[in-house]
Amino acid sequence: MVEIKTGTTTLAITCKEAVVMATDKRATAGTMIAHKNVQKLHQIGDRIAMTMAGLAADGQVLARWMKSEIALYNIRNSTEMSVNGAGTFISNVLNQYKFTPFYVQLLIAGYDGKGPHAFDLDAAGGLFEDKYISTGSGSPYVYGLLENNYKENMSLEETLKLAKQCVKVAMSRDSASGDDIEIVYIDKEGFKRLSKEEIDKL
Repeated sequence: MVEIKTGTTTLAITCKEAVVMATDKRATAGTMIAHKNVQKLHQIGDRIAMTMAGLAADGQVLARWMKSEIALYNIRNSTEMSVNGAGTFISNVLNQYKFTPFYVQLLIAGYDGKGPHAFDLDAAGGLFEDKYISTGSGSPYVYGLLENNYKENMSLEETLKLAKQCVKVAMSRDSASGDDIEIVYIDKEGFKRLSKEEIDKL
């Protein structure tokens, strides 16, 4: 049996009023393109989302797990889990399984009472916050663009355009990334997924 990997370009960029997340849609199995419309970006809370790079099955399991835990937390505490809280929870899960790991690299991002946040998680549970993050096989190309083009307090429109440009560049150079682009942003009002027409207009 061939394991399905997402290859992947994922990113999260914080801006003045939101956090923007974007991914490609291709999954690979070795050198074969296994799927061309893979969901790599999952909403796991009202204002929290997660992207996955690595084994698709592991990422899907963790997305379902996180969605359930966040919903339970919100009900029990009558308040939303913070983005840092979500990151810490999944960090603890990954660390508990570090000797039989989930083969994933995750991004957790969202908006809470302290504003927009983006966290990077490795397979052993290391948790790091930054203003912009990229994972997956396309990330070296993304970081080149982000290092040169990211500015403090960018507008949402500027950030959406930069996110699209980053994924497009990665898709043009990384054979494991491709087929389509998904972009969302999360602000104080909630989670918003851009339509294909909205992405085309950026």
